[in-house]
Amino acid sequence: MNSEDVCEVERRSPRLAAGAAGVVAAVGALGAVTLWGRAAGDPMPLAPDIAIGALACLLSPLVLWRPVAGTLALTVLAALSPAATPAATFGALHIAQRRRFPVAVAVGAAGLAAHAARGLWRPMGGISYGWWVLLVALAYGALVGWGALTQARRALLASLRERARRAEAEQGRRVAEARMLERTRIAREMHDVLAHRLSLLATYAGALEYRPDAPPEKLAQAAGVVRAGVHQALDELREVINVLRDEDGGDDDRPQPVLTDLPALVAESRDAGGSVQLRDDVEEPAALPAAAGRTAYRVVQEGLTNARKHAAGRPVRVAIEGRPGTRLVIDIRNPLPPDGTAPLAPGTGTGLVGLTERVNLAGGRLDHEVAAGEFRLRAWLPWPA
Repeated sequence: MNSEDVCEVERRSPRLAAGAAGVVAAVGALGAVTLWGRAAGDPMPLAPDIAIGALACLLSPLVLWRPVAGTLALTVLAALSPAATPAATFGALHIAQRRRFPVAVAVGAAGLAAHAARGLWRPMGGISYGWWVLLVALAYGALVGWGALTQARRALLASLRERARRAEAEQGRRVAEARMLERTRIAREMHDVLAHRLSLLATYAGALEYRPDAPPEKLAQAAGVVRAGVHQALDELREVINVLRDEDGGDDDRPQPVLTDLPALVAESRDAGGSVQLRDDVEEPAALPAAAGRTAYRVVQEGLTNARKHAAGRPVRVAIEGRPGTRLVIDIRNPLPPDGTAPLAPGTGTGLVGLTERVNLAGGRLDHEVAAGEFRLRAWLPWPA
């Protein structure tokens, strides 16, 4: 026996002791009432019945530890004296409530046989033998049925508790998944913002490196832009870290960009020295749903970021068109750099992967290819009427 079994026995011992005391008291009281009722009309001497009743009273706690064996022993005593009937019926009820139905039926049949046998050699006064057997059969049938009903109710309650526990665990899992998805979404947003910001810084730093002869005021202006950009990048990185550390998933209260913010994005790239041509043929851009507008903004942002990284100094053409009830089409193209040209800033290779996932989740499609000496990025987003 290991330590867990010892602890379980120690926990159950007080309950079993209290239950045994209660059983002895109840069986003793019922046995005494039975003997008092039999003393008036039964010619048999009371001494054997008193001895059998006392023995049944002492053996009744055995039902709590060894239900079947204890009940069968009490059933044998019930075949000898009515003083053991309360203990035998208690054992039958106990088995019916805690054992399988066939076992309860078998014990009930044994009890019926014992009482029928006692009725043959010790008839009940005032009632025929047939009615006596019928009443005993009905009593044991009621005990078995009551026990089966109790087991069914106990099983139902246990299943309901288990279902409630599983539902609570499932709800907790769903909440955790929702938090994780929200944190992932926010982290992805910040990844796109940081990649765009750092590519702009790389462009300004490259200008400082390759134009050391620029006027001092230009150099100071570029250095100021780099310094401000670094501070913004650090603030955005701090937000990402706070989101990932927040156990509750955090709340993203920052205003999210939409389609109408594209001109500012293009202007920012132009200020960094990039050559960006924007052709905007969108009708009613404010009518585009916010989620689709944010996705479209991220597509253009990623396209400009990739162009700065891998084709610095090359012109970028951005064309966007669409109207409510059709779809929004984004086309971004830039010439490829000469062979052997190193990228302006190293990339992780996950930008287009994450962008494809974002567009797919929005119900659209994203394609990218190299053709005719240029890199082409094309996205389609649904625009409901």
